[in-house]
Amino acid sequence: MKILAIDSSAQVASVALVSEGAVLAEYSVDYKKTHSQTLMPQISEILRMTETDPSEITAIAVAAGPGSFTGLRIGAATVKGLAMVWNVPIVPVSTVAALACNLAGTQDAVCPLMDARRQQVYTGCYGFDGSTIVEYMPDACAEIASVIASINALGRKVVFLGDAAELYAERLSKELTVPFSIAPIHLRKQRAASVGWLALSLYNQGKTVSAEEFVPTYLRISQAEREREARLEQ
Repeated sequence: MKILAIDSSAQVASVALVSEGAVLAEYSVDYKKTHSQTLMPQISEILRMTETDPSEITAIAVAAGPGSFTGLRIGAATVKGLAMVWNVPIVPVSTVAALACNLAGTQDAVCPLMDARRQQVYTGCYGFDGSTIVEYMPDACAEIASVIASINALGRKVVFLGDAAELYAERLSKELTVPFSIAPIHLRKQRAASVGWLALSLYNQGKTVSAEEFVPTYLRISQAEREREARLEQ
């Protein structure tokens, strides 16, 4: 089995090819380019370097959200197009759960924090029972104050990661009552290999959708939609 995995949910554009026994290739870019510029060249290069024909791809995994509206839409358009052409299913993967899988195997709780602006974050909280991910807090878009309160109530040592972990590091230090750390830079942001690793299990559980069925998970309406609603209420 080979799964092509894609994560365009935040600033990092990441693509990986995974099998049940290995990460065959991973290509991540965190630079001043749009995902529309980077994703297809990354995919082409990974297939070329691993001498993989599209007919060998079993499924396409994608970080389905939450995350950047633009990034999620570009990722959705990319995987839907490829899935239709290659006639393979899509494995939708929670962005924050996949991010937590960067630290799979840790004994601590893992709390991804993705910046959602306006003192809000996309988040969840997870643990690991061997190679099985365990959900402590469901995916949510929440005020950072609410996240801190929930982590304090959880009462366990926690590791934060994601682009908002460093952004709120000072506040976490002041307001958390449990021990915490922030993941090192090579594990802190999105990695398609983690999307692929989680997707292997989901695929074996039959948790796939067709290209026509797949839609991203936004968790909240876009800024443009919020502004439109505000105008209509005036």
